[in-house]
Amino acid sequence: MNTHAPAHHTDVLIVGAGPTGLALAIDLARRGVDALVVERAGALFPGSRGKGLQPRTLEVLDDLGVHDAIRAAGASYPVGVIWQDGVRTGEHRMFDAVEPTEGAPYAEPWMVPQWRTQEILAARLAELGGEITFGRELAGIGQDPEGVTATFVSGPPVRARYAVAADGGRSTVRRALGIGMTGESVDPSPMLVADVRIEGLDRDHMHVFPPAEGGGYLAIWPLASTDEFQVVAAFPEGTEPDLSLDGIRKVVGARSHLAPGDVTEVRWASDFRPRAAMADRFRDGRVFLAGDSAHVHSPAGGQGLNTSVQDAYNLGWKLAAVLRGEAHASLLDSYEEERLPVAAEMLGLSTRIHRGEARRGEATRQLGIGYRTSALAVETRDGLAEEALRAGDRAPDGVRGGLRLFDEFRGTHWTLLTVGAAGSDVAALPDLSGLPGLVEVRTVRIPSYEAYGDGVFLIRPDGYVGWAGTTAEGLASYAAAISG
Repeated sequence: MNTHAPAHHTDVLIVGAGPTGLALAIDLARRGVDALVVERAGALFPGSRGKGLQPRTLEVLDDLGVHDAIRAAGASYPVGVIWQDGVRTGEHRMFDAVEPTEGAPYAEPWMVPQWRTQEILAARLAELGGEITFGRELAGIGQDPEGVTATFVSGPPVRARYAVAADGGRSTVRRALGIGMTGESVDPSPMLVADVRIEGLDRDHMHVFPPAEGGGYLAIWPLASTDEFQVVAAFPEGTEPDLSLDGIRKVVGARSHLAPGDVTEVRWASDFRPRAAMADRFRDGRVFLAGDSAHVHSPAGGQGLNTSVQDAYNLGWKLAAVLRGEAHASLLDSYEEERLPVAAEMLGLSTRIHRGEARRGEATRQLGIGYRTSALAVETRDGLAEEALRAGDRAPDGVRGGLRLFDEFRGTHWTLLTVGAAGSDVAALPDLSGLPGLVEVRTVRIPSYEAYGDGVFLIRPDGYVGWAGTTAEGLASYAAAISG
């Protein structure tokens, strides 16, 4: 540990180069914020563990500029084939079928191996001039009123104005801060997950092998846009799964009609015990927890990676606004206020799905997540119908007046959206661009759209309605409050 070397200075230190840390670094980089990503390992994570991207996450990735690459790298989830003694006995669908709508153009989960998602995010970060430093194992972290100092097992310390722990469920940062993690074992049975090459199995289906007497569950997924499969196998409590090629061959041979030798290569393998746990708080002074460092999910619901990326998306614009002097530091209080309840909700959902108490449906797509109770959500209209869009809700997509709303929202700015008669009097709209909290505001006017109803809507940089009113009265006060 070289504590006497000159410190590297940056605005934001991000510990961990997984999907959470990379998404946050992209969001900060495109806003002109200097951020450094440090990763203990020597390279990006090589496995496919988090392979399902939910519709709301696809919207986030669209805004971050990687949606086309993500679509090209993945595919829809295939229909599952159920096998018994080498014979197909039925089908299994992981998700309820949903059609895209105008307001929600991404309707279904998209399968992309986690390692490929991370490669795409890292490439985007490099395009924006961002930096990842590998082989930096955190040794300690401290803070004072002006910033954070992190020391490492090797290499110079880093001095940052803020730090974000994106270093996983066993977070070194969280433990160094003394933040507790409260949770439960979802299933004491160990699970094996491995990326393998297999011969003699079609790639058009997921393959499910129900437990035979004395055996265990086995599922084999074709990993989109690769020549690999993901093997998932459950074991009795107390078992230590063998992660070697021979060990995985034995499992596949014993639980399926495939011969052990049909498994020709193991690219990556891991075992884990499904659990659900959440940090007692998501912030300690100038250090924030995001992703698995803040919440650990069963993989059954496909919520962990998605909730994590959305943590980063919620935090990025707020950190940038404070660092650039556009908002009061109190804006950062809204990160935990908004994301902790969401994480708790998603943890409960993942656990219920794992235990067979809920299906993968509308809630797992995460399009309904919102922040209506947040201090940043100000709704000034009265008498709204129960189903009406409100401040704190996700702002829907749509094409009106020749404009696609997601195209207008995309980027680092706020959007002042007027719908119907509310926007007809341009002179009545306040000039928000001069207010520190809203330096970048794009004004969009559309004649009508039933998903919104007539009114004035201020859309946050992360695509949620911050303020809503029949007219613009009070909107300037809202903007001024953010700037402090």
